[in-house]
Amino acid sequence: MSSRKKTLSAQYYSIGQLRINRWDELKTKTEELSHCNEGSANEIKYRNEVEQLLNDLASVEQYFVIPGKTVIDKLTKSLEKRAYGVLAHIAKNTTRQLINDVYSGSAEDDKESLETDLGHDMQQTSKKNYFEVLVLDNLNSVDETALHQKISELHDPGDQFIYNVIVQRSFQDALITLFFNPNIQAVVIHYAPPYRSTNITPLIRPYIQNVLKFNLEAVPEAQLGPRTGKLINQFRPELDVYYVTDTALGDLKNSTLNTFRRIYYRKEDLQELHLAVIRGIRERYHTPFFSALKEYSQKPTSIFHAMPISRGNSVFKSKWVKDFGDFYGRNMFLAETSSTTGGMDSLLQPTGPLKKAQEMASEAYGSQRTFFVTNGTSTANKIVLQALVEPGDLVLIDRDCHKSHHYGLVLSGAYPVYLDSYPVEKYSIYGAVPLEQILEKLLVLKKAGRLNKVKMLLLTNCTFDGIVYNVQRVMERVLAIKPDMVFLWDEAWFAFAGFTYNYKQRTGMFSANKLYRKYQSETYRKQYLEHVQGLKEGEEPILPDPDKVRIRVYSTQSTHKTLSSFRQGSMIHIWDESFRKKTENTFLEAYMTHTSTSPNYQMLASLDIGRRQVQFEGYEMVERSIELAMVFRAKVNDTPLLSKYFDVLTVQDFIPDEFRDSGLSEFYDPETGWNRLEEAWENDEFMLDPTKITLFIGKTGIDGDTFKNKYLMDQYNIQINKTSRNTVLFMTNIGTTRSSVAYLTKILIKIATQLDEHFNSLNTREREIADARVQSLTLDVPPLPDFSKFHSSFLAVPGVPGGNLRAAYFLAYSEENCEYISMLECKAAVEQGREMVASSFVIPYPPGFPILVPGQVVSKEIISFMLALDVSEIHGYRADLGLRIFRDSVLNRQKTGTAMGAMGQSKKKIKI
Repeated sequence: MSSRKKTLSAQYYSIGQLRINRWDELKTKTEELSHCNEGSANEIKYRNEVEQLLNDLASVEQYFVIPGKTVIDKLTKSLEKRAYGVLAHIAKNTTRQLINDVYSGSAEDDKESLETDLGHDMQQTSKKNYFEVLVLDNLNSVDETALHQKISELHDPGDQFIYNVIVQRSFQDALITLFFNPNIQAVVIHYAPPYRSTNITPLIRPYIQNVLKFNLEAVPEAQLGPRTGKLINQFRPELDVYYVTDTALGDLKNSTLNTFRRIYYRKEDLQELHLAVIRGIRERYHTPFFSALKEYSQKPTSIFHAMPISRGNSVFKSKWVKDFGDFYGRNMFLAETSSTTGGMDSLLQPTGPLKKAQEMASEAYGSQRTFFVTNGTSTANKIVLQALVEPGDLVLIDRDCHKSHHYGLVLSGAYPVYLDSYPVEKYSIYGAVPLEQILEKLLVLKKAGRLNKVKMLLLTNCTFDGIVYNVQRVMERVLAIKPDMVFLWDEAWFAFAGFTYNYKQRTGMFSANKLYRKYQSETYRKQYLEHVQGLKEGEEPILPDPDKVRIRVYSTQSTHKTLSSFRQGSMIHIWDESFRKKTENTFLEAYMTHTSTSPNYQMLASLDIGRRQVQFEGYEMVERSIELAMVFRAKVNDTPLLSKYFDVLTVQDFIPDEFRDSGLSEFYDPETGWNRLEEAWENDEFMLDPTKITLFIGKTGIDGDTFKNKYLMDQYNIQINKTSRNTVLFMTNIGTTRSSVAYLTKILIKIATQLDEHFNSLNTREREIADARVQSLTLDVPPLPDFSKFHSSFLAVPGVPGGNLRAAYFLAYSEENCEYISMLECKAAVEQGREMVASSFVIPYPPGFPILVPGQVVSKEIISFMLALDVSEIHGYRADLGLRIFRDSVLNRQKTGTAMGAMGQSKKKIKI
């Protein structure tokens, strides 16, 4: 039995996927059973199969209110009575309701049959927001029934929210419920829950590794309540957590008081707890700015300010643009205003609903401060750079980051110290920057006496292709060398990560908060002192000094890329213990420099409403997007026609072995099923985000750009963002549906069929040409070039990392300083030993990273890479003119000026 269940668990990535498939199979088997003759071999066969399915589902449904144990009991009794027709009817209705998401209260259909089949009070839930409350208490069945009855009586018919209670009787069962059941929105913990569950079956064991890793049996039961509350705040911090106890106030620890939203005593009326639960939900549901905007739109106002489009008067009264108004609807125009009063607010100096909306976003994302940005993360990056770094500061930055960072360095005048990501040459993709390279650069700068000028480490997390850093490890090792380092994590593609635990532990805000608490503890201070005492002479510590370390972390997130927000809606999250003391004024100046005085209110409202969504259903939606990505991966691997032409790249394709301590090489194997990812997420230097699905298409003989435009978009209206020379990138997100994944799979099968027909129709010569094209895309891949170096004219200090990007950038403003040279001439010149220097950014798209920046020496490898590229779009390069470089005479003049400046600085130091 256990062997069968272990195999069954390996078939499904998540408990949600297993649950749906078990119910679907139950529906099919009970239907078959209902048509069997009594006593027949088929009846015995299907009866045994249904019994096994009910056992499987019983081990899962104990963690859900609906369908839950109630329906399993009804189905079991129907099976025992041989009431096969009733059995099939309940199984069919339950499966349909589960798939249609009626159980969460979000669907409208079949409410009557749902209520009849389930025996739950579901009246009017289609008009209410439904959620569930987890109660951790060792109640007997009689007391549990009484609790349900009391809660039902306390519900006010006029309430906007309605909930059911699920009771768990152990610490382990409570945490399993939190991982399995996304409808949980509040938790009530009673004083002394036991630790161990007696309900864990082999079927669910693979899905609860984050629970089983705890070993808290030695913890006294009286302390398990507060420990559970702390763990809930770690795993599902969006939930409201309440504590019911008999412990006197004087005996409650401060940490316990801070853990819970409210603490109640057993003898207090249940109504107070009920009202607190409803109030907590109502507070999170509130959207200050969106609500203010809705209220404003309904006011009868006369417009005597800017914006004729406000209230829609210039549109709906027009004979020529009325279709514009009809397309967007009246509310869009009723909500347009240039006024910041009358219930609205100013983004540049918020004091009302916008201020409150940003505070609520800060709480949701785990930051100290959060700022809304209406010009995208490109602007958010420039704001942070301009706010934190000054001319002459050094910034360690991954060279293949978004171009906004490079332009931000130009604006701020900081000197970039470029870090090279490891190359994934076969697929023309860069990975991420190894930690050892970051540490080596820091130690070089320290040896050169330049560590005091290092201000920031800037890394992309996660990368466009899904490579995710071990954020805590990077920060700890860097802070051991540079304890006041500022970290900027570009999380443009990672805004969703804060709402599921595996991902969350690799985000900037979660890591900042965790490290801050760690370094404040006496336990860490003791650990640090023992570490320092054990160092050999000249050996560098790898742990930060708790007396010197400062946690200064900034994350920029494109909310619109992975969560619900209008285009360009972004956020800056800050966890900086020196913000008020050192940075607030400069940050606000930079924010006002780059932020429009006429921000789009619809965009701001969408950021507000997006925050509400992720607090209530972010966990469920993110987990579902991961599941859909995994399902698609398995489908490609398991379908011979698809795997003939396409490969879904997995962990070992993107991340070299030395960066994977867990040994995880792939998410899914057709032979063994799904691998568990918890250890890799926690320990590996890099992890691959499963929602970024890179499809290798080299075997098709079609390059990525052509496949994207001529096949996916032109023929089938499938939109994607990124390609490389031989890959295309698909992404699942909280808006991805099962049907869209099914459609994508269908289209790839269709394309594969067309390719089969195409290759079979070729004559001998045509086949040779096609095979050569396939070889070019699969084997003859040009190596990715590393950053060469800054020309000596643009070095901050000769022989030390750090280039004057700003000087090179503005030197190129004068056309007289530059010349053009064709790529072939450029190749010949480099081979003859001429040193040529780029005067502009050169960014091939795809893959979209800069291979040259102003002031960078043009290397032989870069020229070879550009000549091998078969893309038509290269930003900063014109094929008709050639590569734009600095004239030699200008470089010599610049070099002389740099040398004189360095000499002056040297004399000044001597004089001092």
